[in-house]
Amino acid sequence: MTGPAKPDTRPADPRFSSGPCKKHPGFSLSDLATNSLGRSHRAQPAKSRLKEAIDRTHALLGLPADYRVGIVPASDTGAYEMAMWTMMGARPVTMLAWESFGKGWVTDAVKQLDLDATVMEADYGHLPDLSVVDWSHDVGFTWNGTTSGVAVPDGEWIPADREGLTFVDATSACFAMDLPWDKCDVTTFSWQKVLGGEGAHGVLILSPRAVERLESYAPDRPLPKVFRLTKGGKLIEGIFEGATINTPSMMCVEDYLSALDWAEGVGLDGLIDRSRRSARAIWEFCETRDWIANLAVDPATRSTTSICLTIRGEGVAAKIAKRLEAEGVALDVKGYRDAPEGLRIWCGATVEPDDVAALMPWIEWAYAQETQAAAA
Repeated sequence: MTGPAKPDTRPADPRFSSGPCKKHPGFSLSDLATNSLGRSHRAQPAKSRLKEAIDRTHALLGLPADYRVGIVPASDTGAYEMAMWTMMGARPVTMLAWESFGKGWVTDAVKQLDLDATVMEADYGHLPDLSVVDWSHDVGFTWNGTTSGVAVPDGEWIPADREGLTFVDATSACFAMDLPWDKCDVTTFSWQKVLGGEGAHGVLILSPRAVERLESYAPDRPLPKVFRLTKGGKLIEGIFEGATINTPSMMCVEDYLSALDWAEGVGLDGLIDRSRRSARAIWEFCETRDWIANLAVDPATRSTTSICLTIRGEGVAAKIAKRLEAEGVALDVKGYRDAPEGLRIWCGATVEPDDVAALMPWIEWAYAQETQAAAA
């Protein structure tokens, strides 16, 4: 049996990791500003850079004027847990989960916060029935399931007159998907995803309804210092003006500002389009082959950033990932450890769509190599 020839064209950059993700095109450490480095984060040069990062994030995402943006500790995990610990419990809670991170938030709600939560789960590749969500509840979910490649299709399922708050983990959606901000009350992300920033810092976005919750509800639970967003029943406004709760890495902040320089040049629509073009290159490839498929069963729910694929044959996907890494054409594309066996290819905005297109023939070649080796 003769398989496809080894491709001649290689991705210019083989980094397709789903986090930390590829740096933005043109990135260079030597281009980072250094005036804030080695200074107190409370000193004006550093604090002004933190405020700049906040203001530019607000502008690029097109947030409503009365939404607040804060830089907080511990990446998206810290931001989301901060929101859960400080705001959940004021009313009934529904948690939606269809992949590992969403299931982690379920564990937080049920086992750590001891909330009597309604839990709606779906298997990998599917969404729960969003039409039956009770909107008298607060509702927590991931906008895009990073480990399943399944995203909510839009915000139409979220009513404008909802009583509860939405708690949206948008870490692999912000800057790559069209988020309806009027439907997002509490939103979190990490700049290490779509903009290819460094880890350890989260971003917390609050609507006025979320601020009202913080100022009207005092949870009956201990709150670590890094979770405290209010003092004397009022929002600590400084957190949303660059006075971070704990010491940030100014090197990471400067790196994020560099990413924003690039992203602003592309524009939000351009960032979204780059991810969509990369995703389409994979979808079109899969549609003409019977041995590879998108893990997302419904095309309307397919992620445009974390593309998760199933491969025919037990153990074949892991071997393909290993072979692609050995060839230097794709790094870190093995599926997430808790997900069904497969490949996961990051298509966030910093990845070049041409590199994704160049990768697909290599996957076909690697599949042929592995199946031929198994048949020998």
